[in-house]
Amino acid sequence: MKRCVGWTAAGLIAVSLVLYGDTAAAEPVNWEAIAQCESGGNWAADTGNGDYGGLQITEPTWQANGGTAGLPSQASPAEQIAVGKRIMATQGPGAWPTCAQASTTANAPVGSLTNYLTTLMADV
Repeated sequence: MKRCVGWTAAGLIAVSLVLYGDTAAAEPVNWEAIAQCESGGNWAADTGNGDYGGLQITEPTWQANGGTAGLPSQASPAEQIAVGKRIMATQGPGAWPTCAQASTTANAPVGSLTNYLTTLMADV
């Protein structure tokens, strides 16, 4: 019985990775929710604490991840999100330790097994 359950679980994981391998890239992150949590939804936020824009990104992180405007607070929400995606790809949701966790599918980190399986089960 244990062998059957193990094979079934392994099969489900394999199928979910094949079918939903791109799920992390399919935008399970709610960037508006992160901005709401981080800055009250103010994409031009500059409170003097060294974090800027809706996603509260530091200037060095902004520059290292391709931000073209001087500061995140001077960039459009679309550019802030584009840079946010690069940060998420390299740092994961830990870049926004409180806000990103609550904005992903099933509160699971993007790309995690829980995220994949939650997406898989939502389609059943």
